[in-house]
Amino acid sequence: MGPQLGVHELLHVFSFLEARDLLSAAQVDKVWNEVSRTKELWRQLCLRRWPCKDSQMRLGTQTWKQYYLCRSELEFRMESGRPEDFVCKAIAGHKGAIAKLAYISPKEPCFDGREKSVACTVSSDGTVRAWDLREAACADGALFTLAVPGLQLRSRVSVFLDHPASPLCSPDCQWVFMWTQDSELGPKVFHTRSLLCPSEDEPPVSTTLPIGLTSRACWAPAEAARLVVMHRNDNGLQLVVTTYELGAKKSRDAVNILVQQIASFVLPDTMMSTHLMKGHGSEVLLLASGSELVLFTIHGLQLAAFQDHQKPITSVCVDQSRVITSSFDLSLRVYMWKKDSQLPVLKSCYHLLGGSHRWASGFTQVDSDGVSVAGVEARSAGTSVLRSYYFQVQRGRGDRVG
Repeated sequence: MGPQLGVHELLHVFSFLEARDLLSAAQVDKVWNEVSRTKELWRQLCLRRWPCKDSQMRLGTQTWKQYYLCRSELEFRMESGRPEDFVCKAIAGHKGAIAKLAYISPKEPCFDGREKSVACTVSSDGTVRAWDLREAACADGALFTLAVPGLQLRSRVSVFLDHPASPLCSPDCQWVFMWTQDSELGPKVFHTRSLLCPSEDEPPVSTTLPIGLTSRACWAPAEAARLVVMHRNDNGLQLVVTTYELGAKKSRDAVNILVQQIASFVLPDTMMSTHLMKGHGSEVLLLASGSELVLFTIHGLQLAAFQDHQKPITSVCVDQSRVITSSFDLSLRVYMWKKDSQLPVLKSCYHLLGGSHRWASGFTQVDSDGVSVAGVEARSAGTSVLRSYYFQVQRGRGDRVG
C-alpha cells in the first residue's frame, strides 16, 4: 500500500474540487471526511459561485458548508418553480392602492431559521406598512413598527425651474443624476459631497450632459459610476442609449467632474415604445417595450428577446441571479442568469400566477430579496393587495447539492 496523503496535501487537492466532488470525497474515510469539512474550502466555493465580499454573505449561525448547500437548494427551487417549492399568500391590509413596494430586509439570503423577508408598502390610503412575507399572520399587516430617524435639510438646489425632476443615485453614492422627462433641458450630474456639505459661496459641483429629451436612465450595478441614459437624437426621431463613465478630479480649490462617453447606439424602430430600462453587471441592459423584454449590451448588440407576457410589462426586478417581470396579464415571469457563459445568458423559466381576473386587473410592481418574491396585485375596485411567494429550503436534508 502506497504512502497516504497528509492533511495539508489533501487540503491542496480538495481546493480544486467542486462541491459535488467534495461531498463524494467525504465518503472515503474519516480523515477525508474531516478535511472535506474545512471551513476555508467551503468559503472559497461560496465566493466562487456567488462573488461578493465575505461581509455581504449572511451566514447567521451556519457554517460555510451549510450556507452553500442551502443556497444551492434555494437556487434550484427558484429555477424550477414547482408548486411544492414555494408558498403563495395574498396579504390584504391597505384600503387604497399600493403606490410603492420595496424590501427593507437585506437582499442577501440567510438560512439559519431566524431570517425574515420584510417588504414595505406605501398606499394611497396614507399609510406605510411593513410585512413579514413568510408569516403574513396579522390581518391588518401591523407586524412591525417603523421608526423614521430625525431628518435634517442639508441643502436645497433648484435644478429645473418649473419642471418636475427625477433623481437617481449611483451605486457608490458619490453621484446624483437628475433629469426631467422628455424635456429639452439637459440632464445634470451632481457630486454628492457638495450636496451634503454645501458652500455658502459656491453652488454644488455639477455638470450638464450634452443631450436632451431624456426618457430613461439607470446605473450599471457592477460599476461605481457608469451611467446609462436613454434619450432622443438631435432631430427627435430616434431613441438613443448612451453610456457615460463619471469621475472627479480634485484640486486644491475645487472638484471638477469628468464625463467620458464610452458607448452609444440607436434603438431599433420596433423599440420606440420602450418604457423601462434596468442594468445588469457592467455592460448588459434590460429594456421593456410593451409586453416584450429585450437584452442589449451597452454597445447595441442584442442578446435576447422574450415575449412571455400577453399584456404590457409593468415592472422589472433584476439581481445577480434572476430577473422577474410583472405584467397586466396578472402574472410574474421568472428568468435565471446562466453562469457558465462569457456573455450573460438569460433563461426563461416559469410564471407565478396572481389571483382571479374577476377581481384583479394585473400586477403593477414586483421585487425580490432572493428568498421571496413580492408583487403588487391591483384590484378592479381601485385597491391593491400584496401577493408573496416564499421559497422553502429544507435545512436538514443532508449533504446534497440542488
